[in-house]
Amino acid sequence: MPAAIRDDGPDAAAPEADDARTELAARLRLAVGRLNRRIRIDNRESIPPLQLSALVTVEQHGPLRLSELARREAVTAPTMSRVLAALDDNGLVVRTTDPHDARSVLITLSEAGAARLAEVRSHRTALVARRLARLDAGQLALLEAALPALEALLVDDT
Repeated sequence: MPAAIRDDGPDAAAPEADDARTELAARLRLAVGRLNRRIRIDNRESIPPLQLSALVTVEQHGPLRLSELARREAVTAPTMSRVLAALDDNGLVVRTTDPHDARSVLITLSEAGAARLAEVRSHRTALVARRLARLDAGQLALLEAALPALEALLVDDT
């Protein structure tokens, strides 16, 4: 890491360190955002982003009530209701009565939903692999070395 960005020295609060960190943040945001957009465009998926995100959330945290899924996806309950209706129409989720509250419904991933997620992940991984093939050995090594730091950025603040 360049000295201007490090947090462990006496110059950690220096304006140059803040400027360098801001520049790094801007470049990283732009690169990651554009790469993500390219993957979505190249994939030509038939599942809209919010529906895909909801499927992943149900897979990771399900079974979930509609209200909990909406909260996790940061959308309103009516929006999530429309998303779930589309997913249900396509057979990607299963709605079952909540055994603890007969008025509520729990959402789980159907076998078709799990298969569709696996398909999307496989296709997206192949798209990234094709882009990685453009890089030379040195660039690949740098990218591999940066992965732990990138993964650490995914950890939510608590």
